Amino acid sequence: MSDNLIAVIIGVVQGLTEFLPVSSTGHMILVGSLLGYEGESATVFEVFIQLGSMLAVFILYREKFIRMLNPSNVFGPGLTIRHILAGIVPVMAVGYLMHELIKTYLFSTGTVIIGLFLGALLLLVAEKFGKRFSGKEQVNDVENISIKQAFYVGLFQILSLWPGFSRSGSTISGGMFFGLTRKAAAEFSFIIAVPVMLIACTYDMIKNFDKLTGNDLTMISIGFVVAFVIAYISIVWFMRFLNKSTLASFAYYRIILSAIAYYYFFIK
Repeated sequence: MSDNLIAVIIGVVQGLTEFLPVSSTGHMILVGSLLGYEGESATVFEVFIQLGSMLAVFILYREKFIRMLNPSNVFGPGLTIRHILAGIVPVMAVGYLMHELIKTYLFSTGTVIIGLFLGALLLLVAEKFGKRFSGKEQVNDVENISIKQAFYVGLFQILSLWPGFSRSGSTISGGMFFGLTRKAAAEFSFIIAVPVMLIACTYDMIKNFDKLTGNDLTMISIGFVVAFVIAYISIVWFMRFLNKSTLASFAYYRIILSAIAYYYFFIK
């Protein structure tokens, strides 16, 4: 299989799964293993193309980002930069302290399978008990989220450091436990993904940029564009889906995928 075709396939997988509660990192590790595209080059490629998905979020929510970045709105009503900081500081702190341990011990098919299964259980528990646990009227608009709720969602985002758990799945579940509707939790999840992934990707790029070859840059360019287009479509579809459906179907998909992956990689 040609490198360019591999770039397209992984770009589609990344864009499709980055914001759905199914774990983009987990899917890319599993797909990379199936395609035989693994190792240092594959890791760098996967980091770079995530920026394509981040660009899709920025374009879709550009008005919110522009308003939040305006210094005069730091203490204003609605969603502010303070909410974003409250949502990203926990995962950034833990991610920084445990970066090497995570890269060394958690990026494997076995850990992904475990993450997929446990993340599925979290989604099901959030659907069944989230509203009851929050004990209050749910916030339906992300603009009305409190600093405390943003921080609690940020704590749940720490779970996403385990590949397969899913960043969006963890944060949406956390939001549902602390008074947000699926829609509001999903939008906050998308928005706080941008600074988190931008910082993480920049850190990895600085460390690995000198290792890239001309072929790697071609693959990255293809993967970036594909991930951007697919992520844009995926986000629009997912928000419409949440207006009428629960997250249970994603949980069942994760359980089935983890069973198939376990059979393929460890039994077959």
